[in-house]
Amino acid sequence: MTSQIQDLLATDQDLLLMQEGTMMRKVRTKSWKKLRYFRLQNDGMTVWHGSQPESMPKPTFSISDVERIRKGQDSELLRYLVEEFPLEQGFTVVFHGRRPNLDLVANSVEEAQIWMRGLQLLVDLVASMDHQEQMDQMLNEWFQQADRNQDGRMSFREAQRLLLLMNVEMDEEYAFSLFQEADVTQSDDLGSEEFVQFYKALTKRTEIEEIFEDFSSDKQKLTLLEFVDFLRKEQKEKDHAPDLALELIDRYEPSENGRLLHVLSKDGFLKYLCSKDGNIFNSDCLPIYQDMTQPLSHYYINSSHNTYLVGDQLCGQSSVEGYIRALKRGCRCVEVDTWDGPDGEPVVYHGHTLTSRILFKDVLATLAQYAFQSSDYPLILSLENHCTWEQQRTMAHHLTEILGEQLLRNTLEGLLVDSMPSPEQLRGKILVKGKKLRTIEVDKEEEEEEEEEELEKDEGPDLDPASPELDTQPQPETQGQAAGNKKERKKKVMKCPMSCLLICGHVMAQAPSSIPESILLSKQTMLKSIPSSCPVSSPEFHNHHVPRPICPGCLLEDCPLLQLHSFQRKLPHL
Repeated sequence: MTSQIQDLLATDQDLLLMQEGTMMRKVRTKSWKKLRYFRLQNDGMTVWHGSQPESMPKPTFSISDVERIRKGQDSELLRYLVEEFPLEQGFTVVFHGRRPNLDLVANSVEEAQIWMRGLQLLVDLVASMDHQEQMDQMLNEWFQQADRNQDGRMSFREAQRLLLLMNVEMDEEYAFSLFQEADVTQSDDLGSEEFVQFYKALTKRTEIEEIFEDFSSDKQKLTLLEFVDFLRKEQKEKDHAPDLALELIDRYEPSENGRLLHVLSKDGFLKYLCSKDGNIFNSDCLPIYQDMTQPLSHYYINSSHNTYLVGDQLCGQSSVEGYIRALKRGCRCVEVDTWDGPDGEPVVYHGHTLTSRILFKDVLATLAQYAFQSSDYPLILSLENHCTWEQQRTMAHHLTEILGEQLLRNTLEGLLVDSMPSPEQLRGKILVKGKKLRTIEVDKEEEEEEEEEELEKDEGPDLDPASPELDTQPQPETQGQAAGNKKERKKKVMKCPMSCLLICGHVMAQAPSSIPESILLSKQTMLKSIPSSCPVSSPEFHNHHVPRPICPGCLLEDCPLLQLHSFQRKLPHL
């Protein structure tokens, strides 16, 4: 692989220009934008930068730390600066883990394309490396970071800094003794080969050596029979152990002579244990093997809380990058806290805090792009809605327009069912989850109880005349409270102000106080207004289902936007 990298560095035009270096603008925030000189190092695996071409460079990132390269159009930060920098001149370096992205703006579209193509070529090359090549690359990166003066040698003081970088706590005297053992040339510093021996001494695993020596007769290598014995006793391999031993030796023994003699050295043994073949996880369980045809509420769901936050919950940054990371890791339920924003556009942030704000429509665009890259099972959008009536209309518009066919807006095949659909049936769909509304059945029961109470009052109390101590006269305050409660009950549902042809879309929760009282309808009037063709009008429907609003018009303060349909009386436990 090293020779392949060197060949590319000598022949690929993009990599040649990257080695010469380029002035680009490094963008951290909307206000922090500074010119820096970026250059690909001669090893082809590290990028360094400085304030000027002649200034002292410092390492910026390693190619092995890069996950992917994004275009400027996909950068949340660069989109905010579109009036200052053309998006075609920008790109983003996305790193593994929680390291922040690196946004760069080149001086021309051509320069940006050169760096994007070159970096992606090297990232793909690293991804194709085997275990040994990855180990060699890692050692080379450690050596480069430790060699601060770039003289190709490592002093003990530089080795101490390396231990800090590796998060290794070690006694200074013991570390110096390992350094002297590796210093074969007695020059008080280490070359690259000596550094490899120093690293092996640092990472020595005595428990692994004990296992190796228990099965090895000469303590230096494992013969084929000895390796088969290890596979059977320790790895619990059965009848196919001999064939597996030959396969593993051919795959992990670094010495060609060892492969010919069918023996495994200590390095090969350690390489095997660190590989996927030595993983304790059963590889047969990597593909989906569970029954995915059960109702959705029967499963544990990989969920995320405050997904939009990439910092702390008080004054941290809100970013669509939080959604991208969660979805890339297989998350199937993400949280969106929506609040009223400027210019009529809802925003997402941690309410009543100093966290930054992002547009609701940008979140939806991100979900539409990344929802099913890691898994095609349904994505649940857990919506915490704090918006006013008008901005809820805007939210409904964005949901339907941006998510399109991905959004589940009706029951599957338009049929009513008595249980929630399965993950298998919901593949490729985005479901919106919110608060559960009061059901028509509950309201109907309250009406019946209310009618019975009124009937009892009309008929008069059926009491024993010999019991004068019972006061049968209602108190004025009680009557006023009852009248208020009765009036309140009559305004629990209302007709959706937007035209809606979707099932159950006519029923919604109590409207905000800003809605005119004239459009509030009683339950009887509301039910009469439902078309006879709508399944909601069927008595059988009310016996088995809990209607919930699922139309874009049902966007009130306590109303779940386009939420999971009324397949059961409860939402899945998340």
